[in-house]
Amino acid sequence: MVALSAANIAEAGQLIEPVFRNTPQFHDPVLDQRLGRELVLKAETLNPLGSFKGRGASYFVRGLEAGKEIVCASAGNFGQGIAYAAAARRIPVTVFTAENANAGKIARMRAFGAEVKQVGADFDVAKDAAREYAEGDGRLFVEDGEAPAIAEGAGTIGVELAPLELDTLLVPVGNGALIGGIGCYLKAHAPRTRIIGVCAAGAPAMLYSWRDRTPVSTESVRTIADGIAVRVPVPAAVEWTVEYVDDMLAVEEASIERAMSLLRETTGHLVEPSAVAGIAALLEHDIPGDRLGTIITGRNYPGDTA
Repeated sequence: MVALSAANIAEAGQLIEPVFRNTPQFHDPVLDQRLGRELVLKAETLNPLGSFKGRGASYFVRGLEAGKEIVCASAGNFGQGIAYAAAARRIPVTVFTAENANAGKIARMRAFGAEVKQVGADFDVAKDAAREYAEGDGRLFVEDGEAPAIAEGAGTIGVELAPLELDTLLVPVGNGALIGGIGCYLKAHAPRTRIIGVCAAGAPAMLYSWRDRTPVSTESVRTIADGIAVRVPVPAAVEWTVEYVDDMLAVEEASIERAMSLLRETTGHLVEPSAVAGIAALLEHDIPGDRLGTIITGRNYPGDTA
């Protein structure tokens, strides 16, 4: 296994750009009443990227030499994070996305300086194209879910949540870097907190992989939650989930849509579908614990071109 380090995550908590650190974590009494329990929301939306992806990108890019082109694939948020972090070091970035990728996310990647290439019917086809393109001289292919530094940067969310000693933490699961990093840190520093991953029922590859303890791909994905629409799991990330995750659940599209509406009605937050996977899980499943938490992972709402 490509190991993660709780010590590196603690270090990352001091080194990533301040704009991504110490994000708001709070509970809303009206939302708590609607859910029937206390739910701490960790809001990763109030930064230039509108998502948590800047944490891992910031820590990863610190270790790179200037001038070497970075190539990656992204549904949108990861590409924004890499483009933003690389721009500060004058490192060129090329991002591959699916042809049907969110137009607003593409516009923002380009605004942060990335060259964007739209290829294929889904993220995994775009990733194959990115890997092939990166074989050129002087290019570095980076995969979210494979590079330990990216997961360790994302794991700084765990550093900030650990003092709360939650009963259960619900984490949206895309490629697995976020839950891997958070899980690594919390198992070392808040072991009583149960870590539950949440996938979209229309993109269950990571759920199947966690259950089988080995990567399991699916033929297609069908979900409005593009940020967690994984069809081909990354082997390293699957190993991280096996090591650190206590349970994995899937949520239906109707639950995701209901959770988005509920969050907007109670807190005023308009977020992207993948961000509310944890709330959707509470609406659909019987989850243990009196004091729970979840990460609101991004605000880049479908169709938003801002």
